[in-house]
Amino acid sequence: MRIAVTGSIATDHLMSFPGRFADQFVADQLHTVSLSFLVDSLDVRRGGVAANICFGMGQLGTRPILVGAAGDDFGEYRAWLERHGVDTASVRISEVLHTARFICTTDADHNQIGSFYTGAMSEARLIELQHVAERVGGLDLVSIGADDPEAMVRHTEECRTRGIPFAADFSQQIARMEGEDIRTLVDGAAYLFNNEYEAGLIEAKTAWTADEILDRVGARVTTLGANGVRIDRKGEPSIVVGCAEEETKADPTGVGDAFRAGFLSGLAWGVSLERAAQVGCMLATLVIETLGTQEYELRRGHFIERFTKAYGDEAATEVRDHLPA
Repeated sequence: MRIAVTGSIATDHLMSFPGRFADQFVADQLHTVSLSFLVDSLDVRRGGVAANICFGMGQLGTRPILVGAAGDDFGEYRAWLERHGVDTASVRISEVLHTARFICTTDADHNQIGSFYTGAMSEARLIELQHVAERVGGLDLVSIGADDPEAMVRHTEECRTRGIPFAADFSQQIARMEGEDIRTLVDGAAYLFNNEYEAGLIEAKTAWTADEILDRVGARVTTLGANGVRIDRKGEPSIVVGCAEEETKADPTGVGDAFRAGFLSGLAWGVSLERAAQVGCMLATLVIETLGTQEYELRRGHFIERFTKAYGDEAATEVRDHLPA
């Protein structure tokens, strides 16, 4: 099963300031702020929702196709992803813009000052999925993740026109989208991904009820935080899958992307929706135990041992043979 994942490709530049931002502001001078913070550390991490999802799928051996836009500074990141099983040949390289970048400083009170540079991500709207499909011999599913908003709409409309099944997964971009765009992205999706808060926001902005949304999508996959995930389909009982037990909690960043990587890999393997959700929840647990979104290591024996403990022998038997050695 050939799955393309569209969405952002970015790097995160995370810094720590040992003091308190609040101590540096003068109340009657806030109209003319000019500050520079001497930071103690800089942590550069690979990120972007599409790249994170593809990394996880690569770890599971499903050879995903990354579709997005990056700058000519993407070389090292590309090599990393390819080394971990990701097809990056359909990434558009901008001739004038850098790869998207999130720059954030956190103070001693965990307050943050951050900036997001979209950069080359704005060129994702120029990508034609048909060229991707021709290169790889056809696409069985396109997961349309958070990206340049115009790119998300274009990819959705192209999938709909060409009859390519697609998953709607707009996550953080939902905040800037109006009802008409959201309805365009949702209608006809094979899968709709959202968390509980986003689910309510989608219904409020589209003016569609939960039942009306199920009339328009094949399956709605709602992540429930520590309570796992629920899958709803029209006329079918809900499927609820709990989280695997955590050994530690290091960093929640990228957990949702890891779930999607596991779930999409399960679809590629042809297992049931319940099994796919279990694989997603297990991978998400590995990520929350690791600092960084692409710093975890999937070891087959360790994965199966914990998967068996969480979901039982029968579930593990169905998944075991799909995992790479």
